[in-house]
Amino acid sequence: MRTFTSFDELTAAVGESLGTSDWLEIDQARVDAFADATGDHQWIHVDVERAKDGPFGGTIAHGYLTLSLVPFLGSQVFALETPGAKLNYGVNKVRFPNPVRVGSRVRTHVSVVSVDDIPTGKQMQLKHVIEIEGEEKPACVAETVVLLLP
Repeated sequence: MRTFTSFDELTAAVGESLGTSDWLEIDQARVDAFADATGDHQWIHVDVERAKDGPFGGTIAHGYLTLSLVPFLGSQVFALETPGAKLNYGVNKVRFPNPVRVGSRVRTHVSVVSVDDIPTGKQMQLKHVIEIEGEEKPACVAETVVLLLP
């Protein structure tokens, strides 16, 4: 795990790979809980029997469920212990190239894209590539943005 305690350390890490998280199994209970939390009960995610005959041979995780794992998986790779607040500012780019079948395991690989000065502090962009164990194409590629206030 990489821990950053200063803005200078962050700036020096631009272009670096920070590492890879542990694997996390995506089970049906997690998918069902996400469906309940978001109101997205599309059959491809929650109807195990119907999904057996669907395009993926079973249920798949919501794309946004996969994206929502970024903070948890990322926390296994790096920590921001810089002074001041750390705020999720958004996501610049998100793609879901490959569905996550229920029962699969995923992990994220994190790299620092940029650290820029802004009037209120720093803006850091991170690239997360969420891999699926045994699959060539990733489940999700996302560029997240974090505001770091002094």
